[in-house]
Amino acid sequence: MVDIQLNGEKRQLASALLADLIAELNLSQQAIAVAVNRQIIPKSQWAAHHLQIDDKVDVVRAIGGG
Repeated sequence: MVDIQLNGEKRQLASALLADLIAELNLSQQAIAVAVNRQIIPKSQWAAHHLQIDDKVDVVRAIGGG
């Protein structure tokens, strides 16, 4: 188990992979940006990025409009 902060709220994860977190949030097919400890993680690296205890993860969804 890994304890992180997701958008400012504590969350416990069964898997430390960033891709698993995104899938758990049902955001895999969404236009989103992900930062871990204020560093943007490119989508191409999500499957290999391991989250650490107390990482601060921010997930932002792109919303279109005009």
